[in-house]
Amino acid sequence: MTESPATGYALITGASSGIGSAFAEALAESGRDLVLVARSKQALVSRATELSTRYGVHAVPYALDLTQPGAVRELATMLSDDGFTIDFLVNNAGFGTQGRFDRIDPERDHDQVLLNVVTVVDLCHALVPGMVARGQGTVVNVGSMGGFQPAPYLAVYGATKAFILSFSQALAGEIEDTGVRVLALCPGPVMTSFFDVLGSTHAAVGQQLTAEQVVAAGLRGLKRGRRVVVPGWQNKITANAARLLPRRTMVAIAKRSVGLDIWVPPAN
Repeated sequence: MTESPATGYALITGASSGIGSAFAEALAESGRDLVLVARSKQALVSRATELSTRYGVHAVPYALDLTQPGAVRELATMLSDDGFTIDFLVNNAGFGTQGRFDRIDPERDHDQVLLNVVTVVDLCHALVPGMVARGQGTVVNVGSMGGFQPAPYLAVYGATKAFILSFSQALAGEIEDTGVRVLALCPGPVMTSFFDVLGSTHAAVGQQLTAEQVVAAGLRGLKRGRRVVVPGWQNKITANAARLLPRRTMVAIAKRSVGLDIWVPPAN
């Protein structure tokens, strides 16, 4: 799959594994130079070296914990100091918590909102103005099918992804005439390390795809001018149903689908 000629680097968060790693592979294959961001330095350096060797691109690893105060400012300073222009941003880093809200560690949910929401907005603030000024650029915000309806036992995660869906569509509308594209990529379950962090596969509801299939769907959607892509036909049907059915009905369906009313983890 090819992408339009690159004038700058593609920056991918959560790039050491899963969807982020698959985006790095696809964009490197198309000839894009990369800035890869993740917490795990060893895995990130290994991935950057692998992509540089395989595709002859410049892949730069930045090991950062984006939940830490000032992390995005630090990243922006590093990009400026190293002279990197970013014209393709993939906001992929994120994680989920599951269980009954009153039994979840509040600090864990706090960090979830920071990474899934605040970091996305901060990175867009840091990089989108430059894209607009140059008259070209792409932003892919990785959301979830969970953003289309409230999901009991995934309450905060679903809310963060609803934010991503709304924010991305609004931003796309604001800057549609500037040459900058914005896409909300909303996959269903993808068997990546996400479920290791979540602690269970109870929430893996829907048509399961590989990370590579999700990325391919996202890149096709960009070429077709889409602002929202839900990979997988079964997942598209589910997402559309969420818009048509009463919200209370969707909450009840989601609760039964996740099935966590009979499996509620204790507080950490």
